[in-house]
Amino acid sequence: MEKAILDLLYLLASVGFIVGLKMLGSPKTARKGNLYAAFGMTLAILGTIFIYPRIAHIDVPGFVYGMIFTAILIGTVLGWGIAKKVEMTKMPELVSFFNGMGGATAGLIGLMEFSHNVGHASKMFMIVAGLVIGSISFSGSMIAWGKLSGKLRKPVRLPKYNIINTLLAIILVGFGAYIIISGVNNPVYIYILFTLALIYGVLFVLPIGGADMPVVISLLNSFTGLAAAFGGFLYDNMAMLTGGILVGSAGTILTLAMTKAMNRSLSAVIFGAFGEGSQAADDSGSKIQGNVKEAGPSDAAILLNYANKVIIVPGYGLAVAQAQHVLHELEELLEKKGIDVKYAIHPVAGRMPGHMNVLLAEANVDYDKLVDMDDINNEFPNTDVVLVVGANDVVNPAAHNDPNSPIYGMPILDVENAKNIIVNKRSMKPGYAGIENELFYNPKTSMLFGDAKSALTKVVQELKGMN
Repeated sequence: MEKAILDLLYLLASVGFIVGLKMLGSPKTARKGNLYAAFGMTLAILGTIFIYPRIAHIDVPGFVYGMIFTAILIGTVLGWGIAKKVEMTKMPELVSFFNGMGGATAGLIGLMEFSHNVGHASKMFMIVAGLVIGSISFSGSMIAWGKLSGKLRKPVRLPKYNIINTLLAIILVGFGAYIIISGVNNPVYIYILFTLALIYGVLFVLPIGGADMPVVISLLNSFTGLAAAFGGFLYDNMAMLTGGILVGSAGTILTLAMTKAMNRSLSAVIFGAFGEGSQAADDSGSKIQGNVKEAGPSDAAILLNYANKVIIVPGYGLAVAQAQHVLHELEELLEKKGIDVKYAIHPVAGRMPGHMNVLLAEANVDYDKLVDMDDINNEFPNTDVVLVVGANDVVNPAAHNDPNSPIYGMPILDVENAKNIIVNKRSMKPGYAGIENELFYNPKTSMLFGDAKSALTKVVQELKGMN
């Protein structure tokens, strides 16, 4: 009876994970999807704590339950507090940090279960695989967190680092296979493997440039899911297995989608260190020839006021300035004047997939106004004004025009085809790819310099004064 109840709880938990993940595919249902998945996880945790020990004939002392629920309480309070206070600009690094905690958990499971399963080759495989992948995910995610938070600003490239990483990977696989096959019962070996995996995770992410961080986050997320799946196999826990497979497969699919959106192979991301700033700029060819036309808030307001159709392109600069609310105010003001307004969303705008969608949803922007790149590119030629707010590489025509550019071939928003273009940026500083933007020198482009929130507030004030 108890086994049937536990199986039912795990089944309901798995359904919660699957339905929740499905609902995350749309901003309209994402919040509810999170709740479904969280409810499923709650069922799985309660079943594991209260029912599994009875089935496995494990006598759990009362103080252990006290420690378990104390840890859950502390984790809940910390997680809730951090998530409530985090700014949207910090969300990518928070995701990376939390993902690292999942990898660390998988690594710790391997350390604890090693001595209990020596001699069982199949279980040792699960333990070693989960420990190695989880440890790589943990240390790699911490490096990604450091890069996204600005604590590790520059990529570090060791001499022959590709060779070093490859040799270390071979050593990890070989040493792990030896532990599994030999049946060695010495904890020192598993701690050595754990340490090597941590080092590999650091070396794996350390050289990768900032432009590739969204891809790296997705890849490390898939690692954590895979490590959790091995834990599910080890414990014969269907909920843990289902959750791990979902996270691993979703992370893999998202990684491939991101590399496609950047027109880069996964090997180029891992070994190419794209996005190293000045170095990329130095290698991209000669400086762009042309003049930059600067516009003030009143000039931008006039262009917008007499437009019939406006497309807004949000970027990371919008998030940094926390200007999503004033941008929504601008959108509503234009719509009251009878102007058609849409938002063009590039898959890699911001620092993680969906960053711009979540940012605009926070400002109560209508989900139906958010249009993906593939669906909106053919609308630019019939658009009177495009307002680019803080975006850079995702609107750079060099992706089409310059075979020597590091972003050549990358799908972009075809902003250059619009009748008029307003670009709001703090300065002419290049984006993550480290190259100049041809769009800024386009005769149709007017540069509205300044902090996005301040500049857009002035544009809104100007528009309110116009009939």
